[in-house]
Amino acid sequence: MLHLLHMLEKRTEYLDCDGQIDAVYTDFEKAFEKVPHKILLSKLRSYGISGNIINWIKDFLAGRKYRVKVNGSYSSWVDFTSGIALCPQLFLICINDLIDCCEPFSHIYLFADDAKIFHHVLHPGDQQILQKGINKLVEWTQRWILNLNTKKCLVVSFGRDVNDNKDSVYTIPHKELS
Repeated sequence: MLHLLHMLEKRTEYLDCDGQIDAVYTDFEKAFEKVPHKILLSKLRSYGISGNIINWIKDFLAGRKYRVKVNGSYSSWVDFTSGIALCPQLFLICINDLIDCCEPFSHIYLFADDAKIFHHVLHPGDQQILQKGINKLVEWTQRWILNLNTKKCLVVSFGRDVNDNKDSVYTIPHKELS
C-alpha cells in the first residue's frame, strides 16, 4: 500500500511541473511457478544470507512434489524443481535488485509479480530515457530467466495535455526462453 501512495505522490509532483508521465505496467509470466531454485539461492547468498538459513530454505524447497485435481481426478505426481508458490516473499527477494537496474533511468515500483516503471516526460529525450529503463528491465528478466507476460504489459500516459499518439513510442523487446 505504501508504494502506491509514494507513486501517487511522485506523479502529482511531476504533473504540477507540466509535461506528462509515461508508465509501463508489466507482469512477470507465471512468476511464482518459474523461479529456478538455484537462482533463488544464489540471490539469497548475494544478500549475505548463508549457513543455516540457506540450508533451511533449500530444504524447504527440495524434495517437494505436486499434483492437480480436476473434476475429482488427480494427475500424476510431479517434482517441484522451480517455483516458489509456497512463499511469495521469496519472489520479492528474488526481484529486489531489479530496482537497481532501472532506477538510473526511471522510477520503478514492484508489487507481487508486477513492475511499474515510469518517467516524467517534458521532451522526446525523456521518452528515450524511459525506453532505456524498459530495456534494462528486459535485460534483467532474460539474465534471471523470468519472462514478462507481454500480453499483460500496458503503456499509459498521464497528464493535462497528453500526447495522444496512438502508436506507442515504447517497445518491450522480448525473447522467448525455452
